[in-house]
Amino acid sequence: MQKIFENQYLSLIVRLVIGFLFILAGLGKAADPAFFAKEIMNYSIMPVSIVNVMALAMPWIELVVGILLIAGVRIKANAMITGGLMLIFIVAVFSAMVRGLNINCGCFTGKIVLVGWPKIIENTMMFIGCLYIFLFPVQKFSVENINQKNLEKTSIQ
Repeated sequence: MQKIFENQYLSLIVRLVIGFLFILAGLGKAADPAFFAKEIMNYSIMPVSIVNVMALAMPWIELVVGILLIAGVRIKANAMITGGLMLIFIVAVFSAMVRGLNINCGCFTGKIVLVGWPKIIENTMMFIGCLYIFLFPVQKFSVENINQKNLEKTSIQ
């Protein structure tokens, strides 16, 4: 079982999938922050004064952590950030669902995905992927691994 978890290809695939999804979500939200602010407002869980800040910051956080995950830069740190975001998304979707709100999740601008159990399951699976990357951060296919090899070469010479 340990061999499966430490599989460098599985780790790469999970990193690429989560990174790509975060980039895709971030790009759509960054392109239309006003629309994203309305999506956040639909949840009715944060003060209006914070909504605009979230609508401006969240897409760029998603974009940056997605790029860094794909590149393999600070894998554990970015897995922790994406995992934290996924937990927040799970709680927000669950809260909306329990309150009977029939709203779009706001994950991807322009795509209608209503809050509910399918979205909670999807977000939970992504959280598990983030946890996997955090616990088993195989760095073979990462920028950090390339930098480490270059440092080793220069220190040997």
